[in-house]
Amino acid sequence: MGRRDIDESDFRSRPSKRGSRPRTKQRPEHSDAVTGLVTGVDRGRYTLLVKDPDDSGDGTSGEKIVTAMKARELTRTRVVVGDRVDVVGDVSGGDGSLARIVRIQERTSTLRRTADDTDPYERIVVANADQLVIVTALAQPEPRTGMIDRCVVAAYDAGMSVLLCLTKADLASPDELRALYEPLGVEVVVTQRAPSDDETDGANSAGQTAGGMVLVPESVEEVRERLRGLVSVLVGHSGVGKSTLINALVPAAKRATGVVNDVTGRGRHTSTSAVALPLPVAVTEGSSADAFDGWVIDTPGVRSFGLAHVEVSHLLRAFDDLDEVAQECPRGCTHLADAPDCALDDWIEASPEDERPARAARLTSFRRLLASRTGSDA
Repeated sequence: MGRRDIDESDFRSRPSKRGSRPRTKQRPEHSDAVTGLVTGVDRGRYTLLVKDPDDSGDGTSGEKIVTAMKARELTRTRVVVGDRVDVVGDVSGGDGSLARIVRIQERTSTLRRTADDTDPYERIVVANADQLVIVTALAQPEPRTGMIDRCVVAAYDAGMSVLLCLTKADLASPDELRALYEPLGVEVVVTQRAPSDDETDGANSAGQTAGGMVLVPESVEEVRERLRGLVSVLVGHSGVGKSTLINALVPAAKRATGVVNDVTGRGRHTSTSAVALPLPVAVTEGSSADAFDGWVIDTPGVRSFGLAHVEVSHLLRAFDDLDEVAQECPRGCTHLADAPDCALDDWIEASPEDERPARAARLTSFRRLLASRTGSDA
């Protein structure tokens, strides 16, 4: 048999050393996937709330808890609390069962932060939240307006509304902080404590602090009214009473509470991971345990809130009146107090006498937030 000529058609490719089967980029459609809400994340395992297909009722009574992991194609994709995901596999929720997250649904909002204002790495705090609740103590520890400003900036950048919750009003007046943030359109709610009638240590009981104080029920219900029907994420420094407030709002949560260090004035981290909790309609005798109206997402205490990811133009859009006026500013205007020919200053000067104080207060508050983002002097 003579030697024949060889051309390109004789070439046989082996795509890898492990086999001859060519790899495809096509992925299954997973048309049988069910939707789940991510309520907790712990070392590569995700706790989901999945609707029971056999239950036609409303509320969480018709839902089950499922544990899942990410599919291989999502290895580098961050899944966070608040995400709505598509899940396949064992979604029975039984002991030892493990489902697989194959898709992340489009997010309506994404709350981000960075370690500092120069860090390029964005950390996603939560997804799909409607409202950011900034929990701040009026004393022990002292309030830090710079931290509040930064949280407000991050919330407005994410398209979320803001609620400022001032705790420990039994120790100091909330009037000064109200005057600072209400001109920004930030709602303010105040809670206070009273001595507990229970002689036992109620450190982890609903609404009770490690010092034997208890949150006044009326102030807790005022907070609840502002959370109804919404997905709210709570952030704040350690020691401000965030976990105590959550225990009062959601008694079944049983979040650990701590105390403030007398020397440093700082609290100890008690929440170690973000978790979503269903908000009961009310905590009263005889109320249904399955009646929920909203979600509360608890997050670990933070000491910094970097804003490297926030663009100044996004911040301005959160203030409709100022954004409209700023269209008349010269190109490249920073809108800060030292910006030449800034139309916002002309807006103040041209305002009627009775409107000028309110406009000036709003512009001052906006520039304070702007300075927090740019690192400039307010």
